[in-house]
Amino acid sequence: MTQANDQMYEEAMQIKVLYFASLKELFGRSEEQLSVEGVSTVDDVWKLVSKGYDVSHQVLYSINQEYAHADALVKAGDEVAFFPPVTGG
Repeated sequence: MTQANDQMYEEAMQIKVLYFASLKELFGRSEEQLSVEGVSTVDDVWKLVSKGYDVSHQVLYSINQEYAHADALVKAGDEVAFFPPVTGG
């Protein structure tokens, strides 16, 4: 692991987390500011905030308003959003 990666795990970073649609209702909030440690990916953030809700296979992710994969890296100051798949017709 590089020093930069070590640093991501050791220092708390501030991120903004947004919840949309049914996730907003499930968690009872639309957004929150988090100071997190030991988080490096979107999936790490999801595991932290979901507190055991097993809906990750039904959740889409974004970082700074761009779709992201679960293994996408999160940096201090990022805005991470979780939302259910969008359907329509």
